Amino acid sequence: MTLLAQIVTPNWYLVLAAVLFTIGAVGLLVRRNPLVMFMCVEVMLNAVNLTFVSFSRALNDLGGQAVVFFVMVVAAAEVVVGLAIVVAVLRRRPLATADDVATLKG
Repeated sequence: MTLLAQIVTPNWYLVLAAVLFTIGAVGLLVRRNPLVMFMCVEVMLNAVNLTFVSFSRALNDLGGQAVVFFVMVVAAAEVVVGLAIVVAVLRRRPLATADDVATLKG
C-alpha cells in the first residue's frame, strides 16, 4: 500500500461528495436559470456517483461501480432530453426562468 493510499481514506471522498452534493442542492434552490439548475442536478448526480465508488472501493465490491455505470447512462439520456428542452425554451424567451415552464404548452 502506498503512502498516498494510507493518507487519502474513503472518508475524504465521502466528505468531498457531501460538499459537492451540498453545492448542487444550494445552487438548485437558489438559482432560477434553468441551465444553471440543470448543471446543479448534474453536480448532485456526480456526488452520488463518487459516494457509490468510494463505498465499493472500501468494501472491495464491484456492485457500486456497476450502479454508477447505470446512473451515468441515465444521466446521459437526461442530458440529451433535458438540455434540448432548456435550449428550446431559452431560444424562445432568452430571459426565461424556471417559473416560465408554461411556455411549453402548445
